[in-house]
Amino acid sequence: MPSIVGPLKINSVGGGTVNFGDAFYIAPKSSAKTNSGSGSLNTGDFINTNNLVSSTNPFDSDLYDQIISRNA
Repeated sequence: MPSIVGPLKINSVGGGTVNFGDAFYIAPKSSAKTNSGSGSLNTGDFINTNNLVSSTNPFDSDLYDQIISRNA
C-alpha cells in the first residue's frame, strides 16, 4: 500500500534501519570486529579492575569472519 511521507528530519541512525512505505524484505548488511584488552569494555559506576598481565592478539588466521558480498 502506498504511503505519503511529509517533511522529515533524521539527525542520525546508529545501528538501525529506517524504512518508509512498503517493504517485502529488509536485510541491512554490516560487519564489525572489536579487539579490546582485559577489563576495557566494563561500564558502570565505581569499577575496579586488577589486571597484572593482559595481552590482546588482534591477528586472525582466517580471512573472513562474515562475508558480505551480495545484496540478497
